[in-house]
Amino acid sequence: MVSQPKPTSDKSPYFDIARRFDVELVFRPFIKVESISAREFRTQKVNLLDYTAVVFTSRHAIDHYFTLAKELRVQIPEDMKYFCVTETIALYIQKYVQYRKRKVFFGTTGRVDDLLPTMIKHKTERYLVPMSSVHTDSLTQLLDSKKLQHKECVMYKTVSNDFTQEEIDTFDYDMLLFFSPAGIESLTKNFPNFDQGKIAIGTFGPATAKAVHDAGLRLDLEAPTDKYPSMTGALQHYLLMQED
Repeated sequence: MVSQPKPTSDKSPYFDIARRFDVELVFRPFIKVESISAREFRTQKVNLLDYTAVVFTSRHAIDHYFTLAKELRVQIPEDMKYFCVTETIALYIQKYVQYRKRKVFFGTTGRVDDLLPTMIKHKTERYLVPMSSVHTDSLTQLLDSKKLQHKECVMYKTVSNDFTQEEIDTFDYDMLLFFSPAGIESLTKNFPNFDQGKIAIGTFGPATAKAVHDAGLRLDLEAPTDKYPSMTGALQHYLLMQED
């Protein structure tokens, strides 16, 4: 079971893995993202127009930023700058504004570290960073270390995507793949008596791996690594090892 939505493209590496190793992959998110209300946002005392640039780490962040702006009746200035961790996320901005009229910057690795050199070139900007209710302070510390003017704010919340009783009764998998600590929290919430046994658990990111250990579970696959930077690459290697 992969705790993410099913890929929309048939070219996804997951489908190649399913064919190559004759395994069944079930895509079922353990978490879901919900909006916070304008009222909840106001309690943070953040004025969107106090900032000249926005840092987007996901498409969720883009959706909730523009949705909140509309709900708050805030007109985003034409000269607002956008800094995105990937080109895919940057292109998603077109859903809300005309891309050619905006100043958009993006990285290639999906990490804020990769954006830093560009952000430092625009060090006079005041950066707003929309975040989930579930986050660490690592990004704040990173921007502080470069003496950039920034403000993090919660614009959406990550909650458990609860399982139905039927799903619980038929829960029978050889491996579970998780991509965030919130996914592990959802597992323990939905299955309070979860007995791992022979079920392999794979994770992406050090925070997710830590959550597995903290929950007293066994970690069988961890990504990214220098050799396998993606979950699909790590999964393929794992399955190859199982064949030996």
